[in-house]
Amino acid sequence: MEIRVWPLDVTYIVVGGVPEVRVFGIAEGGERVVLADRSFRPYFYVDCAGCDPHAVKTHLGRTAPVEGVELVERRFLGRPRQFLKVVAKIPEDVRRLREAASTIPGVRGVYEADIRFYMRYVIDMGVVPCSWNVAEVEVADEKLGSLPVYRVVKWGGAVEGFPPPLRVLAFDIEVYNERGTPDPARDPIVMIAVQSSDGRLEVFEASGRDDRGVLRSFVEYVRSFDPDVVVGYNSNNFDWPYLAERAKAVGVPLRVDRLGGAPQQSVYGHWSVLGRANVDLYNIVDEFPEIKLKTLDRVAEYFGVMRRDERVLIPGHKIYEYWRDPSKRPLLRQYVIDDVRSTYGLAERLLPFLIQLSSVSGLPLDQVAAASVGNRVEWMLLRYAYGLGEVAPNREEREYEPYKGAIVLEPKPGLYSDVLVLDFSSMYPNVMMRYNLSPDTYLEPGEPDPPEGVYVAPEVGHRFRKEPPGFIPQVLRRLVALRRAVREEMKKYQPDTPEYRVLDERQKALKIMANAMYGYTGWVGARWYKKEVAESVTAFARAILKDVIDYARRLGIVVIYGDTDSLFVKKGGDLEKLARYVDEKYGIEIKVDKDYEKVLFTEAKKRYAGLLRDGRIDIVGFEVVRGDWSELAKEVQLKVIELILKARDLSEARQRVIKYVKDVIERLKSGKFDLDDLIIWKTLDKDLGEYKAYPPHVRAALILKKKGYKVGRGTTIGYVVVKGGEKVSERSLPYILVDDLAKIDVDYYIEKQVIPAALRIAEVIGVKEGDLRAGRSEKSLLDFFE
Repeated sequence: MEIRVWPLDVTYIVVGGVPEVRVFGIAEGGERVVLADRSFRPYFYVDCAGCDPHAVKTHLGRTAPVEGVELVERRFLGRPRQFLKVVAKIPEDVRRLREAASTIPGVRGVYEADIRFYMRYVIDMGVVPCSWNVAEVEVADEKLGSLPVYRVVKWGGAVEGFPPPLRVLAFDIEVYNERGTPDPARDPIVMIAVQSSDGRLEVFEASGRDDRGVLRSFVEYVRSFDPDVVVGYNSNNFDWPYLAERAKAVGVPLRVDRLGGAPQQSVYGHWSVLGRANVDLYNIVDEFPEIKLKTLDRVAEYFGVMRRDERVLIPGHKIYEYWRDPSKRPLLRQYVIDDVRSTYGLAERLLPFLIQLSSVSGLPLDQVAAASVGNRVEWMLLRYAYGLGEVAPNREEREYEPYKGAIVLEPKPGLYSDVLVLDFSSMYPNVMMRYNLSPDTYLEPGEPDPPEGVYVAPEVGHRFRKEPPGFIPQVLRRLVALRRAVREEMKKYQPDTPEYRVLDERQKALKIMANAMYGYTGWVGARWYKKEVAESVTAFARAILKDVIDYARRLGIVVIYGDTDSLFVKKGGDLEKLARYVDEKYGIEIKVDKDYEKVLFTEAKKRYAGLLRDGRIDIVGFEVVRGDWSELAKEVQLKVIELILKARDLSEARQRVIKYVKDVIERLKSGKFDLDDLIIWKTLDKDLGEYKAYPPHVRAALILKKKGYKVGRGTTIGYVVVKGGEKVSERSLPYILVDDLAKIDVDYYIEKQVIPAALRIAEVIGVKEGDLRAGRSEKSLLDFFE
């Protein structure tokens, strides 16, 4: 029989010496199913000129069972080559067979031996996660957990269709933390909040310090609701590992996966909940550079899920106080409710994109957010390589090799009004396709030019064959064609329909993956790494940008800044003529990406902030998330940016900034501050005994250790700077040990936090350090240009 299935999770198990791949998914009628296949075997390729397959099989068979060795025709970096395909019996034998194969005389390389078995299966079988797939199956007279099992006869490929309705569960935990960083061996989980797509929202509470009931209730809720997707915020780093350790400590089995097992940490640091897709939304939010402070409350506000002034906010280190005090406990309950509602709301906004990113990259949904951009691109390339008969190169240990970026015009520091950002649509993918830039088309120095001719990158001089089309350009053309088709399909639907949104998220995923291809070729961890490719892409882009800037200026357009694939220009001039020029000469579309009322540029490239026409502030590159800054310093910098951009003129901006900073300083001197705003958070990147020097957070950690606290690699230390001692490290004290605000070294926060944070921005508009101290403005050259 034939069924359609939407894969959620993939794994394998060895049954009776035979590997069985298990694809967990949703059948077209809504039934949750498992498709099992025992016909597939692990394999890898051996490059060995003149090797006899039978002799190789005999040699390798002394190490582990070998199912077969055959001579096959493949391509390697675009050129035909013969390989031996070695087929093993079980995945666990591949590593030993690979090592044995590398010792055979004449072997030049062993390839694709490091591809995870279940990923090898979905690539070879053409199974696409988060897409509808056709399969010919037989009904098995068995179940896995409560799920019916179908035996795969043959996969028929992916087909068009919209995602099925998914059962989504959001959760959030709160932990008793009287002694700072909570320890799952000691500190109970006092509350777990859950919200599910069937409309339910519940909070499970501990009984005093006994949290066994909380854990049992959570497990029962998961098992009864049976979610397809479980979402959290920073759950891979905190909630899941804490739940797992705490459950062991109190003897409550955390049976939340679809086969009744516990979550396990897997690749990319994510936690696998077998049969379900566990998605940590923080992983994908971390990739939004425009979100400077990535706490759940701020991210929820950014995405329009919940405003910060509409929710309960409790400092994380004070959770235990609200649990211990019965009068405060209702606030803690509302706090965890607001957290889980925020998490669920974020899932509603981000899951549609992640689903499409999973489909385009080929990575299962639970891995795609946690994987790096490079890994997403690589898994997509491995699929295309298989389809083109290309054997993938191995990953190698490499030192990072810097190369020149595409910035071509640095801005003069200052405040500019009425600025448009012109975006060169898909600049880098277009350059790679136009000039056939790919690792397999690159010509090494000394190689003669081929008859079909070469493209020579400006400045750097790297040469690339004009023909045949390179591997990367071929993939890019396919992505561009797919995106074009999706955008055409979107025209059939109204923008407010679910179908339109799904298609819109898909075209975004295709665009993002195409744009990431350039960076992938310059990533030292890449299989298809080639610095010369990345270097040539930026060289061609610089040449194009310089030419376009020259032409724009001839048209009378004022160009302020040029960076990578964007130009910042003053409103005015013939932008339509400029767009035609770029399209006709380079085949690249340019369009207005942003419209700023004002833009503030500092002395540093890639650092600016702009006030958009709709009143939003867009910040790029400023250090509002620097690791040794307090929350107060971050708030000061953000507020200074806002005051400057929203002022009517420079004079008013300076006055407002000076007054604001002076008020902050005065509040500090008067003791009118909250300790939480002064805490500096930093994570230990190694165990305490490995440090040879003692920066402030390490000194604070040593104090905690002496007090009996458990600290070590990975512990996040919160400290404040107090009076006494000469060095800052001598005055760093864990915030939980501060019993009197009078001990705080207010001068340190004024001199090393508030004033520097403000000046990084305000000095661009003529504010000087003396102005902030005296509270009066000195005349600046900028006054004469207003």
